[in-house]
Amino acid sequence: MALLSLKDISISFGADPLLDGANLTIEPNERIGLIGRNGAGKSTLLKLIDGELQPDTGELRGQQGVITGRLIQEVPNSLDLKVQDVVALGDEQRGAILSNFYQTENDALHPELNEADAWQLDRQVKTLCSKFEIDPSSDFDALSGGMKRRVLIARALVKEPDILLLDEPTNHLDIDTIIWLENLLLGLPITLVTVSHDRSFIDKLCTRIVEIDRGQITSWPGSYRKYLSGKEKALEEEERHNAKFDKKLAQEEVWIRQGIQARRTRNEGRVRALKKMREERRRRREQQGRAQIKLNEAGKSGRIVIELKGVAHGFDGNNVIDDFSCRIQRGDKVGIIGPNGCGKSTLVKILTGELQAQTGSVRLGTNLEIAYLDQHRSAIRDDLSVQDNVSGETQITINGQSKHIMGYLQDFLFSPARARAPAAKLSGGERNRLMLAKLFTQPFNLLVLDEPTNDLDYETLELLEQILIDYQGTLLLVSHDRTFLNNVVGSTIAFEGAGKVYEYIGGYDDWLRQRDKPIVASEKDNKAEKPQIKASSQSGTAVKKLSYKFQRELDMLPSKIENLESALDELQAEMAEPSFYQQDAEAIAVAGTKLKDIQAELETAYRRWEELEG
Repeated sequence: MALLSLKDISISFGADPLLDGANLTIEPNERIGLIGRNGAGKSTLLKLIDGELQPDTGELRGQQGVITGRLIQEVPNSLDLKVQDVVALGDEQRGAILSNFYQTENDALHPELNEADAWQLDRQVKTLCSKFEIDPSSDFDALSGGMKRRVLIARALVKEPDILLLDEPTNHLDIDTIIWLENLLLGLPITLVTVSHDRSFIDKLCTRIVEIDRGQITSWPGSYRKYLSGKEKALEEEERHNAKFDKKLAQEEVWIRQGIQARRTRNEGRVRALKKMREERRRRREQQGRAQIKLNEAGKSGRIVIELKGVAHGFDGNNVIDDFSCRIQRGDKVGIIGPNGCGKSTLVKILTGELQAQTGSVRLGTNLEIAYLDQHRSAIRDDLSVQDNVSGETQITINGQSKHIMGYLQDFLFSPARARAPAAKLSGGERNRLMLAKLFTQPFNLLVLDEPTNDLDYETLELLEQILIDYQGTLLLVSHDRTFLNNVVGSTIAFEGAGKVYEYIGGYDDWLRQRDKPIVASEKDNKAEKPQIKASSQSGTAVKKLSYKFQRELDMLPSKIENLESALDELQAEMAEPSFYQQDAEAIAVAGTKLKDIQAELETAYRRWEELEG
């Protein structure tokens, strides 16, 4: 028997309803991944299930006594409470009594605690704090973003709900904590409904994908990968159906407008059918367009973009980076991973020249133009409109072409009305798209992205992926999104504790295959330093276990090298002709630059071939 059913639910806050006669059934012990475009109504649906909102029309039916717990997307900015108080208040009535006792330690409250059975809640609070490895007496406001989210998940679980609702639970969590959360949720005998942009999380956790699309709810049994295949076929079928419908409607419109002879024989049933078709066409909601993101690329940087030798940096006598060396060349796409607070942002600042390393040398290449997206989106001013955040001008220049600001913002799915609205009213996904729109107005050849995937819907996320794969410049990507790292980067810099930073070939999964066995805390001080694994490392069979993406890259390299060698031979033969130097100086200089570029690209291709073959 279903735990909860939503029948013919409609709710609207504007022109188009978020849910329009939608239906959903939630069964015991299933794990639902709730997906949809930004603004489609995912958080609204969670609020409906939780009872915070009531639908305009339709009915919610649930088993008697069904309890829901919900993790909200936003982490409170200021909450002057101890962790135990925050967790206890997940059970509103008993939690208020227990929190009062925690804060006052007044024994006179014991009768009230007994009457409310709050001691059972106290045991649950302590059990969850222990399970989640959080100190119940610590100040909530003093915790990191990731630890705060742990506390809020414990709060959602404290009243032992039948249905747990999670809204972007992996935001601000590092990869280790995300994996910990996955394993925790997989072990809970509970029904889950989770909204998440993390495809690896959804794919591992969920047994059913539920999508909100244009006011309707559709269900797709199985993993996210199965959903992708089924959704593609469904959209193709929808397109065929709409084309057939529109053709018939056009034929009927021609018929109704025929002359007097046709009107004499007009079938009134056919007229009514036409009116019904007109209404159906009027009510049809077309798919929202995809973002049209384009990068504003600058000219080429030097071949060596960044070179670090023996770099160390720390705070209060503790190194977060200890004797790290690396070389990043033009066109490299480098992922940076590690726990929250390990020093990733510090390394990025050193790599970009914003921070001077305490020891070691840092060399930045020539002609660098850097664009930086920080994880806090601090470049957005809430008091300005979307339009004014991007540019104070009505015309902007992208790749040498002038474009109206409104047209540019529409490429990032901001309607003119939304573009004029203050940034303070934007959702998390819209803020992320605004930051990308602002960032990509400036020309760059070194792109630094710190957690760019937070709150992006899947379609925009996959589009950004493809753009970064095609991007010809250099990329530094700090991310906890495992799928995004696997699909985009060619090497990974990993923080592995005690200031140790190592570089590996490939993305996240390739790092997992190559790294040593995890070291427990008690072993770290006694373990000899591991040899650093360079991108040029001959590290044996681990490197040979290539992912599909890197195997494809390896397969394509021989023909690429052959083409480069042919181009090099032709240019060298041309430059060997006596007539070559009878040209003007500018033409000779252009050819010389081209020769150096081909030689550099060929050298990079040879080195990459050696790396991938191991």
